[in-house]
Amino acid sequence: MASILGQPALVLNRNWQPVHVASVRRVLTLLFAGAARVVDPQSYQLYTWDDWAALEPADDEPGIRSVSRRFRAPEVITLVAFDRLPQGRVTFSKRNVFKRDRFTCQYCGEQPTREETTLDHVLPKSKGGASSWENCVLACVDCNHRKADRTPEQARMKLRSEPTRPTWKPTFSGPVRQPNWSNFLGQDRTAVA
Repeated sequence: MASILGQPALVLNRNWQPVHVASVRRVLTLLFAGAARVVDPQSYQLYTWDDWAALEPADDEPGIRSVSRRFRAPEVITLVAFDRLPQGRVTFSKRNVFKRDRFTCQYCGEQPTREETTLDHVLPKSKGGASSWENCVLACVDCNHRKADRTPEQARMKLRSEPTRPTWKPTFSGPVRQPNWSNFLGQDRTAVA
């Protein structure tokens, strides 16, 4: 049961726009409190807690077991009250820099393993470089050691591309986690973070 409660569920605002991903545990809490409704991904029918609790999961469908019964795990919910529109800017993080750079070293072009990757400050922090989209790139450990505490020009290393803030939508930046979510993401949005 713990693994089902930790699975992701898509959260839509009242206008059915995706706003974030929450665990099934959190979604059930919102549903039980009356703050959300479950959305059937095929029929788009809405269910309250009482309606949803009355539905039995199929024998081959994973369910959440309580003391007296089994419940279906919701995949998509919509909030009853209006929640914010999705954030328009991608948050700066090491993980997002790696995604922006497509897990490719920005100096040598290799795609090292996760253990062989680092975040490199183009203008080193010791020289006033900030941790920002415009100053950080993915680098393999070898290139990062070779560049050391110098700028790319001082180290005679060329960047493969200029680091910039990505333009993708933050909610839709990774692989789709549930096949039924694509009905709510639209044709141009094929991924969720």
